[in-house]
Amino acid sequence: MKRSINLFAISALAGSLAACGGSGGGSSSAQTGTVSVGLTDAPATDLSSVHIAFNTIRLKHADGEWLEYSLEETGNVDLLTLQGGMTEPLITDEEVPAGEYKEIRLIVDTDNSWVTKTSEGDARYTLGVPSGEQSGLKLKGDFVVAADTSTDFTIDFDVRKSIVDPQGSAQGDFMLKPVLRLVNNLEVGKITGEVNYATINQSTSCSTNYEGSVYVYEGLGVEPVDLNVNREGTNPLMIVPVADEDTDSLHEWTAAFLTEGAYTVSYSCQVDDNETDDAMNFYGTQNVEVRAGETTEAALIPQQS
Repeated sequence: MKRSINLFAISALAGSLAACGGSGGGSSSAQTGTVSVGLTDAPATDLSSVHIAFNTIRLKHADGEWLEYSLEETGNVDLLTLQGGMTEPLITDEEVPAGEYKEIRLIVDTDNSWVTKTSEGDARYTLGVPSGEQSGLKLKGDFVVAADTSTDFTIDFDVRKSIVDPQGSAQGDFMLKPVLRLVNNLEVGKITGEVNYATINQSTSCSTNYEGSVYVYEGLGVEPVDLNVNREGTNPLMIVPVADEDTDSLHEWTAAFLTEGAYTVSYSCQVDDNETDDAMNFYGTQNVEVRAGETTEAALIPQQS
């Protein structure tokens, strides 16, 4: 029998990644399975799109051999169309050797990768991806394709933490320093909730044209802080934008692909520079327990008295 492994990546809305096949290298393993890979993201607040052209995906087996699959049919992907728990396949049902894997690499066509800014309309800004066309975006860590079973994984591509201002670097207007996270889909759940934006906006000065985001931290009782990719110590695991789906005062949010365990969540309506320490006001800070395969509903923010 075959065993399958599905790898996905995290983002908020359905994107245009197409399932695609490829060719793989050999391996000493006698048993085989099938592999699928997808992509998803957590967004950056000041960017309206992040387009990345993926060429190839490579999987490294524990025996040292690489399996390689073409992503030519995938084309150029706007990562900001992949958020809120949605996933899209990169490769689907590719046969792979059973056993342990050590690394995943995504090879990027940098000439066809770019970003746009919310304030600049359709103007394109170049995106530098160091070694993107050679060694690619690297995700190291062990994962196992169990014998005669279907195993699904998700790659969490966190754009908010990954895009930085290179301050004059010749490689691009923006730089991609990828922050990737691999999870087993059988071990994750999600948190959903609502924010009463109107109530908060009456008592504080929210940023213009920005509805805010929910910050998710690993562990209970974490004191919420802003995101600073240059800071050691506490940083949010992910930052999830809120959205007013029903044109009312309640803004919805979903934090998906969280491994089972304890989390702290909090909300801020202020814009967060991901490379500096920002003094921010947080509301509705609360502890939430996540269980695999389940959806946990957080308390309304701000919480009712």
